[in-house]
Order: sequence, then structure tokens, then C-alpha cells
Amino acid sequence: MNTFGDPTVWLPFVFAALMGVSILIYVVLDGFDLGVGVLFPFAEDDEKDRMIASIGPFWDANETWLVLAVGLLLVAFPAAHGAILTALYLPVAIMLIGLILRGVAFEFRAKAPPPYKRLWNNAFFAGSLMTSLSQGFMLGLYVMGLDWTLAHAVFGVLTAVFLTVGYSFIGATWVIHKTDEHLQRKAVGWAKGGIWGLVLGIGAISLATPFVSARIFDKWFSFPEAFYLAPLPIASGVLVVWLWAMLRRMPFEGDRRSWQPFAVATALWVMAFGGMAYSFYPYVVPEKLTIYEAASAPESLFIILIGTCFVLPTILGYTVLAYAIFRGKATELRYD
Repeated sequence: MNTFGDPTVWLPFVFAALMGVSILIYVVLDGFDLGVGVLFPFAEDDEKDRMIASIGPFWDANETWLVLAVGLLLVAFPAAHGAILTALYLPVAIMLIGLILRGVAFEFRAKAPPPYKRLWNNAFFAGSLMTSLSQGFMLGLYVMGLDWTLAHAVFGVLTAVFLTVGYSFIGATWVIHKTDEHLQRKAVGWAKGGIWGLVLGIGAISLATPFVSARIFDKWFSFPEAFYLAPLPIASGVLVVWLWAMLRRMPFEGDRRSWQPFAVATALWVMAFGGMAYSFYPYVVPEKLTIYEAASAPESLFIILIGTCFVLPTILGYTVLAYAIFRGKATELRYD
């Protein structure tokens, strides 16, 4: 039987793929500007201005991908949206408060009188930290099946810390690319420390994931399924070694290839996300709801898909345009 032509099969898969891509893009793009905020306590006042300038043209557009991902979850998988948001109500509320605090602080710090600028710098750091920690906690609880137990909460706290350090790492690689001289050298040091938090975070999730269910365990360790997953950890190991060797040699003479650490770090996030997607498919709520059980009616999904065909290229287009226009080293961020 050819299931490819069955809309009850291919439409949920398409929307799951679109939602996954939106989440991945958000994690990478908003991850680096959250990471820049987390690194604020380690920077001097003039360095903070340069770091803010490096994310100024992008940070609000980056968050659009989160809106798109949650919107797709709501309209395409309403049952899963209800289950996930109900289980994660508290960390989602903290994340939203953090995002609001970041947005307000970002604008106010540029216009506040000098005596109050430190206050808004601290608010920007606090909002970035709250958002990063809450997202990490949500990730840990999601991996463990959205069940609130003491062990799962402890694992959520662990992943919250590791994801925050991971964001600070990719944020540091962005600062390497967008700045130069002393701040760039300082960012190289931040990245050298942050890479180990990212590695530990990926390792912790990798150790926990196969024990979530017997189904995932079999996908990891049974023949021939294990061979489908094997390229991901091998490629991740190669990328980590490459990153570490690269950071030890930086900054390169003439600031050549300053973009490479960020590009390789992005590839490492893609590998980690690919491993999770492989492990949990076809479930959208781990071991409780598949994408096919949680999906809206095919007629509704088809109409939504038509709208998505217009919305997604628009978001992608202005994101690419923003990064193309504001490429190069960050300069002073001005509002006048």
C-alpha cells in the first residue's frame, strides 16, 4: 500500500518537519543572542556596548522562529500543544517573563542616563539567564516524558545549566565573528570554556534518552537501526575536536575565517537536534502521542499548509536579508 499519497500520513510528517526546522533555527539564532546576554557579567562596559551592537539588527527577528514553531504546534498538533504547554506551564511563564525583560532592557539601556545604564545591563543579563535556564529545563523535562518527578526535575535542572552554558558558547563564537582585537580574544577564551558545557549537555541528554523507553533503546542499539544513528555521534566528535583545535589557534592572522567557529558550532547543534529527532520520531509527546494521533484533520492541515507556503518564505527571506545587510564587524549601535 502506498502511504505517501495518504494525506493522513504525509501532512503530519510535513508539519512535524516544518516545526522541527523552526525550532532548530530558533535555537541556533536566538541561542547566540541569548548567549551574548549570559556573557554580560564577564565583559567591561564598553565591551557590552559592542556585544549589544553585534546582535542589535537580529535579535527580534530571531524570536520570530519561536513564534512560528509554537504556532505550528498549536494549529497542526493541538492535542500535543495542550499536553506540552500544560506540563511546562511554569517554565514557559518564566521564559516569557525573561523574553519581555530582555526586550525592554535592550531598548532602555541605549537611552537611559549613564547612572541607570548598569541597571538595564543587569536586567538584560537576568532576562537572558531566565530564558536560557527555562528553555533548558523544558528540554530536560520533555526528554523525560513531561512527567514531574523529583528525578526528572533534577535532570531538568541539569539540562538547564548545560543549555545555558551551550548558549554562552555559541554566543561567544558569534562575538568572535562580529568583533575584533581585545574583545575577540576575550570571546575566544569564553568559547574555550563554554564548549565543555555544550559537550557535557549533549552527553547528559544522550545518556538519558535511550532509557526513556524500550523503543528508543532499540533504535539506538539494535541492528541495523544503530547504523542509521552512528554517523551523528561520529560527526559530532569530529566537530568538537575541530572546534577545540580551531579555538586554540585563534585569532587567525588578519582575522581570517573568524566565521568558522560559529559555523562549526551551528553544525554541532544540528547534529544534536538530528539525534533527538531520530530518537523520538514519530512521537511529538514522548511515548504518549505520535504526530499522527495529535494531528489536526487533513482538510485543516492542507489549508494551513497553503498559508505556511507564504509565511515561511517571508520569514526566511527577511531573516536572510537582515544577515546579509548587516554582515561584517559590529559597529556602534545608535538610535538617533
